[in-house]
Amino acid sequence: MSEFSNRITTLFRIRYPLIQAGMIWASGWRLASAVSNAGGLGIIGAGSMYPDVLQEHLRLCRAATDKPFGVNLPLLYPDIDKHVQILREEGVKIVFTSAGNPKTWTSLLKESGMTVVHVVSSSKFARKAEEAGCDAVVAEGFEAGGHNGREETTTLVLIPAVCRAVKIPVIAAGGIATGRQMLAAMVLGAEGVQVGSRFVASEEASSHLAFKQKIISAGEGDTALMLKQVTPVRLLQNEFSRQVKEAELKGAGPEELKTLLGRGRAKKGMFEGDMEQGELEIGQVSCLLDSILPAGKIVEILWQEFTDGLQNPLKLS
Repeated sequence: MSEFSNRITTLFRIRYPLIQAGMIWASGWRLASAVSNAGGLGIIGAGSMYPDVLQEHLRLCRAATDKPFGVNLPLLYPDIDKHVQILREEGVKIVFTSAGNPKTWTSLLKESGMTVVHVVSSSKFARKAEEAGCDAVVAEGFEAGGHNGREETTTLVLIPAVCRAVKIPVIAAGGIATGRQMLAAMVLGAEGVQVGSRFVASEEASSHLAFKQKIISAGEGDTALMLKQVTPVRLLQNEFSRQVKEAELKGAGPEELKTLLGRGRAKKGMFEGDMEQGELEIGQVSCLLDSILPAGKIVEILWQEFTDGLQNPLKLS
């Protein structure tokens, strides 16, 4: 299957309806440009970057690809106004917002000529994103890594619910690392998928090699959604996650959990490679991953599996 076109490929001007998630400490210019060059939409994760670092990554990405790419912008970022200014100065065309109210920034971003997509975990928030003027939404199920929804709605339930709730295109996320999972999400009504965990375990991801190796050795049940009183996040098991679990079982409140979380936990784990005391954010689908591959190869495999599934949907392997 050489040609594929729908509202998502048209919106972003990409070959495949496949978006690489903007994961903190993993999604720099190398990963984003590699995915875009392979036909998907690469995303730079601004959540772990100071404004000057973001600007550097934007310029390096632009030099590495002539294809469209975007930026993931967590709306809870403390210096978000500085990030927005960088996006405007650098002429960024595609922004995925997350972790906040899209009403706050969408109008300004769109007035600056940007296509805006917001990440949601429920039909309610999908409708709010549509009302705010977003061009599409990412509906991210409970299986996803990183920040997650408190409702714990699985992707299998969330996608058709969100598709029923809004008229703008829906991108599925959460538990998607194979072409057949991509096909299943699109059968449910999504017009594209956003893939995170599979790209964290890529050669170009800026995450630490020790983290990548821990991901591909993970089994079923090795992740859990935690810190729901603060900001829900799915974590791989390690000493830090055990401390969090113990604190939550003892009835720790938000302030105690924030103290335990401290500063720099995610950087310590995912970027610096402390596999015991660091925060290791990854999705449930890590149990299906067994290799660290070039990002372009991942895109190629996903699309081949997707097209094979279209041609023979009942084949199991």
